[in-house]
Amino acid sequence: MRSSTYNPPWFLRNGVSMTVGAALWGKKNWETTLNLPEPSYQEQVFTGAQGVPIFGLVAIPENPRGTIVGTYGIIGDLGEEWSLRILGRKAYAQGYAVVLFDWRAHGKTAELSPTLTSDGLYEGEDFVRIAAAALSMGCPPKFWFTGFSLGGQLALWAIKAGVDSTVISEIGIEESDIAGGAVICPSLDSNRSLKYLTSYPVGRFLEQRIAKALKKLAWKIHENHPGNLDPAAIERANDIWGFDNELVIEKLGFPSVEAYYEASSALYLLPNLSKPTLIIYAADDPFFAPSIIPELQAASTQNPAIDLILTKHGGHVGYLSSKKCQQECGDTDPWWAWNRMLEWVIGNG
Repeated sequence: MRSSTYNPPWFLRNGVSMTVGAALWGKKNWETTLNLPEPSYQEQVFTGAQGVPIFGLVAIPENPRGTIVGTYGIIGDLGEEWSLRILGRKAYAQGYAVVLFDWRAHGKTAELSPTLTSDGLYEGEDFVRIAAAALSMGCPPKFWFTGFSLGGQLALWAIKAGVDSTVISEIGIEESDIAGGAVICPSLDSNRSLKYLTSYPVGRFLEQRIAKALKKLAWKIHENHPGNLDPAAIERANDIWGFDNELVIEKLGFPSVEAYYEASSALYLLPNLSKPTLIIYAADDPFFAPSIIPELQAASTQNPAIDLILTKHGGHVGYLSSKKCQQECGDTDPWWAWNRMLEWVIGNG
């Protein structure tokens, strides 16, 4: 585990205030914090696992040094995901080709296919297949997989899939082309964290905001692909657990939501990851059960492939840094986690 240089502004030294404050302030102001142009993205429809079409954006600079493939968290789409666009601008400016995508049941991918989420069980292979297609488009190795929140869980599954010979052998990419990955505030154990999130008032409020967005997502899939989702089941899906119970687990063959969460948990992948992996994680993350942290520390200590940066503050994918912190780190903007991630990728290049 590496020591942290992170310090937030004094008024964001609480996990909830950082999470909410960074989301609200960042959505409005992120472009004013960067003196970097938007890459010239090319729209691309990739083919993921099971033949699922995946919508993505690709930008390739002159003489690229490698490729970063990334996606976002439990809700969102590429048109709105400002945090992922920060990564895109920063990575492109550092000479990396950038591939960003709407994962299953999200954004334009949901318009192309009614296939629902699997929390990494198939999305891990999606990452690898996207990398193989990007390679044929001119995106060079090595490929780094990244994501935040639930997208971080997907990226951890992708790092595992990147050494799976049954996946690699058939899609035109070499295992050596895949370098590893870097994730920010990844979901690691949904069973524990969902119980924790709904155990306190602010957590229940945040969970309901997500649940409403998931229901909206389901109705959009129903509208675009009539007959694939039961409207009555969508009506009954009034929380995150209900969404997975009513709409997801039967299609994936799981007897219960708990069994599904156990099977897709990224925490239990960590001992077996063999590619370099950076995990940035905040001890005050209000979305995740604190009991996960000792197990994350133990898994990271026992696996030399994993670099864990565990910070006291940061919230859930917040990580706005104070002016003093920016000066100490040599940063020109407040996006501490993305800056550390790119430093790490370059250092492991």
